[in-house]
This record gives sequence, structure tokens and C-alpha cells, in this order.
Amino acid sequence: MTTTAGDVRPAPSAGGWRTPLVIIACGCAIALLSFGPRSSVGFFIKPIGQEFAWGRDVFSLAIAVQNLLWGLGQPLAGAIADRFGLLRVMIVGALLYAGGLVLMRYSATPLSLDLGAGVLIGLGLSGCSFNLVLSAFSKLLPPERRGLALGAGTAAGSFGQFVFAPFGVALIDNFGWQTALMVFASMMLLIIPLSFAIATPAAEPSKEGATDQQSFKTALAEAFGHRSYVLLVLGFFTCGFQLAFITVHLPPFLADHGISAQTGGWVIAAIGLFNMVGSLGVGWLQNFVPKRFILSTIYSVRALATVAFISLPVTPTTAILFGAISGLTWLSSVPPTSALVALMFGTRWFATLYGFAFVSHQVGGFLGVWLGGTVFESFGSYTPVWWLSILFGVLSALINLPIVEKPVVRAVAQPA
Repeated sequence: MTTTAGDVRPAPSAGGWRTPLVIIACGCAIALLSFGPRSSVGFFIKPIGQEFAWGRDVFSLAIAVQNLLWGLGQPLAGAIADRFGLLRVMIVGALLYAGGLVLMRYSATPLSLDLGAGVLIGLGLSGCSFNLVLSAFSKLLPPERRGLALGAGTAAGSFGQFVFAPFGVALIDNFGWQTALMVFASMMLLIIPLSFAIATPAAEPSKEGATDQQSFKTALAEAFGHRSYVLLVLGFFTCGFQLAFITVHLPPFLADHGISAQTGGWVIAAIGLFNMVGSLGVGWLQNFVPKRFILSTIYSVRALATVAFISLPVTPTTAILFGAISGLTWLSSVPPTSALVALMFGTRWFATLYGFAFVSHQVGGFLGVWLGGTVFESFGSYTPVWWLSILFGVLSALINLPIVEKPVVRAVAQPA
């Protein structure tokens, strides 16, 4: 006898004051807060570099470490949240994030910058970023609300980018980069009270004959033995590479072409604003269109937009237009990717399995940020990395097409 991963129990009701609307609102607020400061990090490269006479490779290494540790820490944070509940993971993540921003403000050496901006913020993000918010939505909300909620949670992260980019530029211009980091750090503490609304229960003890109770090792073996999951993970690498490279290096790239920091702030804000449209649109569209086709289209559009951007003269108009097109595809890959993980394997180990997909995303992010700084310091240009981003986009568009969108089939344990 067999069953499928889709045959899971209905999402448990949060109960009491935690209605679906409260859960979605507080989860979106957490996504907004956690995504905001990291999306503004590119605007700190020049003022910090000028203060300490650091090249872009120094700052790039710290943010590359951040991306890598965010990715490596995500499966562990997800596994702990799946096993013991989300609340404590969120609180620890918010404290690490705030501490990393404070240490970043007082960094006077590359090592201290690596520890603050890299290690502490990276680990903090693994515990309080929108990835765990999406996991909470999958566990706490009924199936009919999940698709739109996943899109809303992703869009909220984008709104954080829209708000924090010009806000961060204004803080730096008027009060200095040190004050800007301290303001960001204090805002991360707001995640702690908000996390009570999306707290998930600890896993129930396994019951004999229960088909959805897997061990951690069994869940991983099943996922990495599943061809479609592996293809999904490989394709997600490109998303991380492109997003991290643009987030960190687009502001100085624009400055190199005579674009003001204020305009650069609005370019990053445009990415966040239009990504709200893209994420919500994809969250709705995936109910009608195969998710693999959506993902393939997203990566294709990114590649074409990048070709056009680097081929045309860089002006405020082309920069904002590139930001708008990039925004439509920015985090819109997350709703179909997370929905595919839930469809294939159910929600029992969702945070863990999505976390491992996110490792691939953040390894790509590590390389995107690090190569951007290293290549620029070596050649004085970002052009080789732009073309590498285009190549990865084309490959990911092809990789996602063979994905099979159906639950994995599992054997049912027979009673003695």
C-alpha cells in the first residue's frame, strides 16, 4: 500500500487571537523588517570603504560570508523550528541580527567586519528571515490560503527593500553610516514581539502507522533522491547569485557611471516595489500555471533584462527601468519554489527541506558577492560577472523545465 506526500493532515488552527489575518500581518511585518537592512547593504560600501581605506573586495568578503552562513544556517534553523517550534528560533535570530549590525557599526578592521556583517548577521538571518515566515504560513494556515500568503510574505520582504533603501540613504547622508546601522539594529528587535503571532507548535511524537511522521534522515534521503527536488535546488543557485550580486554591487556600479546615491536608492527601491507586484502575481498565478514554467520564465526574463541593461548607456532612466523589470522577477521565484517543496514532500519537514534548497541559493549569493568585489578590484569592471549572471539565468531556465509537479509516493508501514 502507498500514500503520497500530499496526504498530510490539515494545518492546525493557531487558535485564540491568532487568526489567519493576524498571522499573515505579523509574518509579513517580520519579513519586511528582516529583509530591509540587508537589501540596503550596498550603500554602505563607499562610506565605510572611504573611512577605513578598504577596497570593495574587503566589504564583499564580509557580505559573501553573510550569504553563505545564512544559507548554511537555514536548514539547521528550519530543523530546530520543525522539531521544537518557531518562537525561540525567531528570538535568537533577531538578537543575532541586531548584534551583528551593532558590531558592524564599531568595526575598525576587516576581521571585525567579517564577524559582524558576515557571521552574526548571516546566522541571525537564518533564524528570523522570511524563509521561516513562509514555513509558519505553511503550517498554520489552511491550504486554500497558503498560495496567496506565500506571495504576500515574499512581497513584504520586497516592501522592506522599497522602504529601507531610500531610508538608509537618507540616514547615511544626514546622520552618517554609524547612526544608520544603529537605527537598523534597534528596528530588528521589533521582530521579537511579532514572532509570538507566528509561533508554531513542537512536533508531535511519532505514532505507529502515521504516514507523515518521518525522521530527519529519512526526509533528507527522500528529498535528495528525488530528481525534481535536485533540479529545483540547482536552479535556485542562480537566484541567489543574481540577487546578491545586484543588491551589493549595483549601487557602486551606478555610482561608477555617475548616478547619484539618491537615484541609486530609488533604483533599489524600485526593485522592491515592483517585486511586490511580481511576488503577489506569481503567488496567484501558480494556482493556474505549472510552477516549473513560471520559474523558467522568471530566469529567462532576468537574463534578457541584464543583457539590455549592460548593452545600453547607463542613465537614471535605464537604471530605474532595469530595477523595475528586475523587481518583477526578484523574489517571485520563492513562492513557486516553496510551493513545490510543500507539494512534493508535505509540510512536516518543510522548513528543513526548503532550508536545504536555500543553501544552494546562498552559495550562489556567496559567489555573486565575492566575485563581484574580486573581479572589480582585479579588472576595474563588473562586466565579466554580469555575463556570468546571464549564463546562469539561461541554464536555470532550462533546468526547471523537466521538474515533475506531483507528491512523492511513499510506502505505508503495515501493522505486525
